[in-house]
Amino acid sequence: ISSSQVYIIQVSVGNHQWTVKHRYSDFHDLHEKLVAEKKIDKNLLPPKKIIGKNSKSLVEKRQKELEIYLQTLLLKFPVTAPKVLSHFLHFHLYVS
Repeated sequence: ISSSQVYIIQVSVGNHQWTVKHRYSDFHDLHEKLVAEKKIDKNLLPPKKIIGKNSKSLVEKRQKELEIYLQTLLLKFPVTAPKVLSHFLHFHLYVS
């Protein structure tokens, strides 16, 4: 049985703070949409690893890489995040 790793993302906007959970495949889907719609660098997302994908060291490394990925995206869109990114981070549920 293959178990999927879920990455927990802590999001902070002003006084609001919340948690979002996503699998790597969710990040991949987000990235594909951003590459198509916003011409984001295809190499920005950390690559998918097949061997040892659930090893503790790889999970921790990927967690850091995905955090950098999201921070980079938010820096690219300082005023208004693209709708697909806002939805991914659940802005619509917490920020009015």
